[in-house]
Amino acid sequence: EVHIVESGGGLVQTGGSLRLSCTVSGFSFDDYAIGWFRRVPGKEREGVSCDSSSTGNTYYEDSVKGRFTMSRDNAKNTVYLEMNSLKPEDTAVYYCAAEYSYYCSGPGNMDYWGEGTLVTVSS
Repeated sequence: EVHIVESGGGLVQTGGSLRLSCTVSGFSFDDYAIGWFRRVPGKEREGVSCDSSSTGNTYYEDSVKGRFTMSRDNAKNTVYLEMNSLKPEDTAVYYCAAEYSYYCSGPGNMDYWGEGTLVTVSS
């Protein structure tokens, strides 16, 4: 049975930092691209970052480049999203998802999803 569990969300002030974790089980972690997505109520889910174990490449959405860093620990089946210099517009539910591919091709194509963790950045 597949499990994807996110943690680390919370309330932080503008300029603060949070570290999200995503631990997976039930599938071969090394064979999947793992992505972080976020959704603001009333808006579409958007990609934040994606990491491919196969290629070693990490993608970042433009608005988070230089502020967010994604890392992957294959030994622990865990990915992390270090979020620095947080802004109110980063407020969203953050989801971790996996796709059996070399890269994350979009929210509609991910194979497995976590339940999400809420990040709230106060101004």
